[in-house]
This record gives sequence, structure tokens and C-alpha cells, in this order.
Amino acid sequence: MSVIFKRTKILATLGPKTNSSEMIEKLSVAGANGFRLNFSHGTYDERDQQIEWIRNATAKTGKPVAILQDLQGPKIRLGNLNQDTNVAMGDEIILDFSAEHDGFTIPIQYNLAEKVKVGEKLYIFDGKIRTTVVEITSNTAVKVRVENPGTLMSRKGINLPDTDFGGDILTPKDLADIEFGSSRDIDYVALSFVQSAEDIDNLRQLLLSHGSAAQIIAKVETKAAVIDSTLEAIVKASDGVMVARGDLAVEAGAEIVPIVQRRIIELCRKYGKLSIVATQMMASMVDAPEPTRAEVSDVSNAVVQGADAVMLSDETANGSYPTEAVAAMKKVIIYTQDHEPVQNVCQSLPQKEKKRDSISLAAVQIAERLGVSAIIVETKSGATAANIAKHRPNLPIISVSSEIRTAQQLSLSYANRSYMRPGSSNNGYEIAKELKEIGYFGQDPTTVVIVSGEHPGVMGTTDTIKVQTI
Repeated sequence: MSVIFKRTKILATLGPKTNSSEMIEKLSVAGANGFRLNFSHGTYDERDQQIEWIRNATAKTGKPVAILQDLQGPKIRLGNLNQDTNVAMGDEIILDFSAEHDGFTIPIQYNLAEKVKVGEKLYIFDGKIRTTVVEITSNTAVKVRVENPGTLMSRKGINLPDTDFGGDILTPKDLADIEFGSSRDIDYVALSFVQSAEDIDNLRQLLLSHGSAAQIIAKVETKAAVIDSTLEAIVKASDGVMVARGDLAVEAGAEIVPIVQRRIIELCRKYGKLSIVATQMMASMVDAPEPTRAEVSDVSNAVVQGADAVMLSDETANGSYPTEAVAAMKKVIIYTQDHEPVQNVCQSLPQKEKKRDSISLAAVQIAERLGVSAIIVETKSGATAANIAKHRPNLPIISVSSEIRTAQQLSLSYANRSYMRPGSSNNGYEIAKELKEIGYFGQDPTTVVIVSGEHPGVMGTTDTIKVQTI
């Protein structure tokens, strides 16, 4: 029989509208496979409560989900203003790290005088107000000239597409948040405003120093990151990539976003890395119970391109219809995957990668030619399951691991349904029997492909493909 399941996963952001155990469970049941905790907002006590609620929901539903810690990064914001301030084209304002609001002297939460250069662009409020740096007026302040009328408001974000932060993208807040997350049940850490593979390497060393087993998601949202050679290096260095389309559009131009999205998904599939498409996927559902046709097309395109996951932000954090947004996204995913094949991509890899990839590809080809019900993978680290997923099979990948962290991380991987079981030489067959007994494969005899290794629980030893009927 054909098992109904969605192969592209859903990552939902928690916020005021979903900040309860009941709502988290409803989102999970509706189709969420992971939860994003946005560390730009909230307190550590709130995060601890949310993590507890998520894991309680996992225990109740029997469905592993991933928790993603999204670091704020150098997301520079205005400070607190006495009142909203209107500006006109040609006005010159001072952005001062050490000042209070006084007319056109505007407080800012980052010392731009140490980073920016005269002539660089500076965009405020998601690009609504465009300015150019005209002078470094002191060691804490810069003067900018306004290029279009608008209104300045407290704590609105700033984008600096031309500014080189020189690898200095982890703020003191990020460092504190990383230390906090390293002692909690976090599966992924998303690094904001990545500019190079070195940024990923630096974070990885920091996580290791804290004893964290979290994987790294690189958020691509800067002009520097989308240079072809840099982008490929970032994909290779990370465990996954998020197409952060909001800031990317402001930093590098909205016109590049669709092509960059396609390129990122292709590279992630080539190297077996997680790909997440984010920002405004169903933005109208913040206020409306149904998505627009353009939003449905957007989600559908991500599915056809082969994205591992699509993300909801304000839709589930602040929207009036959070569970409806998840359900609508799931509906689009399932219809698309059932009526349009995933696009093929070139997947030529270096020689050292070919052994595991050849086994993974062979498993997919055998499974599809025999018309089996699922591919079952015994995996400790999740690498083999991710490698099978990169070939985008048109059937479930049942991953069974002795590590709960691996099972949780794989919940965002394409077509994966993950389970945690103690190490055993027969885990694949046993999980197939369990699923058969609960009716997952229906009543008729079921054939599956099982991928395993001679030494269960030992990473890098996958070497066996079996075809078994249950």
C-alpha cells in the first residue's frame, strides 16, 4: 500500500500565540516536525518552559520533533525613541551607540562607528528607510543621509549590505545564549548573518567546548554569503542551511532570492545537508484563515525543488490561525509531492564521499524498482539516513537510532520518520514489525529495504542492504 506522509517537513516558530503546552501539542498533531525558538525575544525561563512543553508533547504523541535555537546574531536595531520620528529625503541623522534620543540623534544598539565606511548603504525598518553613510562623527556615532521619507520607530532593525563585519558575527548576547542552549535539550543552532565558512567553524568549536551535540544551521541572508564559491563552502561546513529570505532580500536584493533559494537547495542535496526555506511562506495567515494563491505556489515550489523543510514564522508565533497555517502547509506539501516529482540535480561528489553515497543510492534504486513500502535505516549519527534522503526517494525513510538526539534531528530530514531504540543488530527488522503490527503498512505482506552495518551503534560502518518481507 502507499503510506500517506509528507516528505518535506514543517518547522514552526513559537511565540505569544503558541506559548502553551496545549498549543505546542496541537501544532505537532497538525503537522509540525520541529519548533524554532527565536532568541531575539524572550527570557531563559520562558525557553526552559517551552523546551519542557515540547518534550512532553513528544512523549504524549510518540513523535520525535526537533528544537532549533535561532541566534539573533548582529541584528542591529535602533534603541528606544521618545516618540516616532518622521524623516524626509535629504535629512541627515546621527546614529549614536552612546546617546539618548534627541531630535535627529537616534540611539542604536551596536557601535557602527567601528565597522562602517563612508559611502556604504544602511537600511532601516526592513529597508523601508534607505540611507547612505556620509560621515563617522565620533568613535560611537555615524551620520547618514536619508534617501526616502519614512518613520523611525523604537527597536526597528538595521541592515548593512555593504559592511564587512570581519567574522565578528557572534555578539555577547549570542555567546550567552549558546552557553545556555548547550546545557539544554537543543538539536540545532541557527547562526544568523553568516558571511563565510569560517563563521560556521568558529561556532562549531564553541559548541564543542561547551559539550553540545547540536548541529549547525547556517542562515544565508548576506550579500557576502551568496557568492558562488563562498556559498558552497558554507554548505559544506554546516549541517544545514536556512534560506532566510527576509533579510536576504533587504541585504542583497529581492530579485536574487528565488535563484539563491534554488541554488541552496541544490547544494544541500548534493552534500546531504538539511535545507530550510523560511520567511513569509504563508504570511497572510497571520490575519486570515486561508493562504493566498501566491503563498500556496511558494510552498509548492519549495517542495518541487526538494527542500527538506519549510518554516512558519509570524504565522505560528503571532498569528491568529497558527494550527490552521500548519495544516494548510501540510495540505500543499502532500498534494504537490503526490502530483509532481522533485526536480533532479547534479550530485557529483569527491571520491572520499562515494562509498556511503553509493550504498545509499543503491538502497533507493532497489527500493523503487521493487516497489517496497519503505526504506529502513539503522543509524547512530544520522549520516546514512541523511545520505539516503538526499536522493529524494518517493517513499518513507524509517530511521532507527540508539541516540535520541539523532532521532530528534532526523525529524526535519526529508521523508524521514525517526525512532529511538537501544542498540541492537536487529533494530531495522524490529521497527518494521512494530509498524506492521500497528497498521502503518496495512494488512497485506509488506516488503522493505533495510540498510545497516556489521557493527550496530558504530558510526561509519554501514555496509549492508537487505530486502525483507514482513
